[in-house]
Amino acid sequence: MKNSFFESTYNHPNIKKEDYKNIMDAHTKVEFSKNEIILNEGKISNEYFLIKKGLFRSFVIDYKGNEITTGFFGPNDILIEVASLFLRIPSEETIQALTDCEVYKIEFNDFQNLYRTIEGFTEWGRSWMSQQLFMAKHRAVTMHTQSASQRYLNLIQEKPQIIKEVPLKYIATYLGITDTSLSRIRKEVLSQTENLP
Repeated sequence: MKNSFFESTYNHPNIKKEDYKNIMDAHTKVEFSKNEIILNEGKISNEYFLIKKGLFRSFVIDYKGNEITTGFFGPNDILIEVASLFLRIPSEETIQALTDCEVYKIEFNDFQNLYRTIEGFTEWGRSWMSQQLFMAKHRAVTMHTQSASQRYLNLIQEKPQIIKEVPLKYIATYLGITDTSLSRIRKEVLSQTENLP
């Protein structure tokens, strides 16, 4: 069962079946408590996590001193601060557990070892990074081209667990709107779905 979790996360046709044992052995099971800070702004990230259970968010502090949520992460996601981990620079974001969480951690040096020794793992890494760049670009564009209502509907579709379990104030800053605007949008969406045949 545990092995299939790693196989689905690091899914690539060029990773051999026997390689998954080495990949799995490079990870350590870790549990985090609700509201626990995983990475502080200004610290260099030395690991990343595969999420088995629970929800996390990343956030920054804006020029006015407000917390702005920059990302949500749930089961089967990879929780990582890419720039800090790979460029070895202080993180601009803080990462926090929103619920009690169960993850599998891999240290930077162990990741580097897998990257050097497993050919398919290298290819998986390049493919994953390309996908992340695409997603980041897509989010940046939609913040300007879509209405707040559409961005909210997209979030419902893509991450329904976030809508159910995360405080509204975090969702609002992620969508780039106020709590009041989000409450209005939620009422509108609810009334539209109630009126459906």
